[in-house]
Formats: sequence, C-alpha cells, structure tokens
Amino acid sequence: MASYLRSWLYSQAPESTNLPKPSDAPRIVEDSEVPTITTEDDDDDSSTVHGDDEDDVAPSFPALNSAQRLGTQQSGSVPRILSDAQLMPPPPMPSLAVRRPGVPSGSSLAVPPSTTKPPPKLSTKRGKVALAPGHGPLDWANLKKSGQDLRGVDTLLRVTPSMLKEHRTRDDAWSAFNGKVYNITSYLPYHPGGEKELMRVAGRDGSKLFALTHAWVNLDYMLDTCLVGFLVPES
Repeated sequence: MASYLRSWLYSQAPESTNLPKPSDAPRIVEDSEVPTITTEDDDDDSSTVHGDDEDDVAPSFPALNSAQRLGTQQSGSVPRILSDAQLMPPPPMPSLAVRRPGVPSGSSLAVPPSTTKPPPKLSTKRGKVALAPGHGPLDWANLKKSGQDLRGVDTLLRVTPSMLKEHRTRDDAWSAFNGKVYNITSYLPYHPGGEKELMRVAGRDGSKLFALTHAWVNLDYMLDTCLVGFLVPES
C-alpha cells in the first residue's frame, strides 16, 4: 500500500522536478515539492445578494386597498379616532337630588320589590276528601266491569232540562256534561271530592263547573257505563 502511494505522488509531480523513482531509496520530500491545492477565500461580503432597500421599510397601514383608505380618499378627510366614552357612552344616571326614598329608579342597584316580599303561603285546603274503604279508583273500575246496571234505564233517552231537574236526590241523581246525561248515583261515594261536591250538579248541567274544577279528567271513560242519554232542549 505504501509503494502504491509513493508511485501515485511521483506521477502527479511536474516533469521538471527531479524526484526519485519509486525504485530509488526513499528520501524526505520537501514541502515545496508536494503539490498543494489552493482555494480562494471569498471573505468579501459585498458580493452577497441582499434584498432591495425597500424590503426594510414597514408596510403602509392601513393597506393601500383597505376600506379605511378608500373611505379617506373619497371623503377627503382623515378618519377621526373615537375614544371609549364616545364609542359607548355611559348610561344616564339620575341626579341624587331627584331621587325619592322608597321609589326605585331605572338604574338603581336595589333589590327588586318582588324578591323582598315574603312568598305567598300555599293553601293547605285540598279538593280531595277521605273516601270510605273500598271506594277508590280501582274499586270503581272493578264495579264498572262487574256488569251491574249503573244506568237505571233500558235504552238511551232524550232528556230535556225539565226531566233532568227531576233527578236531583241522593238516591236518584242525574247530571249533564257536554250534552250527555249520566246517572251519577252509583258514583257519588267514589268521587274524590266527596258526595257533597258532586251533588252540586245533580239535576242540572254541570259542564261549566266540571271545566273549572278538573277539565283534564276523561269524563266519557269514567262514566261510560252510567250514560242515560243526551240533553235536548224543551219541545
């Protein structure tokens, strides 16, 4: 490997240099005889390409094609910068001299009177009464399914107001609701509001009182087996 390097160095040397051949004895090669590669150090930064001087200039604000600049060119005046008070003025504050004690103002921070008043007391009176044992809603449903005659008539009737008025006793109570007449005698002990409350509509039309008391109740389903007929005007 060493002989190969020596032969390569001698082959690269100039012809005018008297160098020994590879077969000759080795000698010390002077620095001047070794070929060197010279490079040019370009330390001059003047040739470095920089951008134009215009790149160091800050961009215009507002932009040339912005709506602010176009509006200024059209109006010919410089836009005025408004302060915070001009952009959103404070709400009008009433003078302390015109305030009256106990009278809330529009911008007052006092608690609304509705929150200072005590809440109204709830009524403890309930519309339901204690029913006798065996007279609950399920008991009434079982009575309807039992097949017992709850109408008291053989066929549906055309009931006039005068006929309806004849059935207003505890043992024979009829009432009309929305044009239909029902025999409410059997339902009296099952009424959640009590017999006395249901007897208020015995012998007359109770549609208005029913709508004011519990219009959400499905009356047609509850008293379907007690239907007597239909309310018609006097002939």
